[in-house]
Amino acid sequence: MDENFAIQLFEGKKVRLVWDAEQEKYYFAVADIVQVLTDSTDVKQYIKRMRARDTELNFRWGTICTPTRMMAVDGKIYKTQAADLEGSSANE
Repeated sequence: MDENFAIQLFEGKKVRLVWDAEQEKYYFAVADIVQVLTDSTDVKQYIKRMRARDTELNFRWGTICTPTRMMAVDGKIYKTQAADLEGSSANE
């Protein structure tokens, strides 16, 4: 994967993106999108509860969201759960 990192603003909140040149797709940090859509103060717990309530989502989580190298706010690169707009993982 070509590592072209970016941080975009959506409704004043940061959303991390990475461009995959091979697949010609952007992948976004799922936690950032959940934060934007829910205004949750604890995104990790929100996702955990969401997965616990929805067995189909939990079953497919590894297919939909997989660890992808992204730049964090501190400028370091970490593996972050990411997906594209169609809900496929960056490693498929």
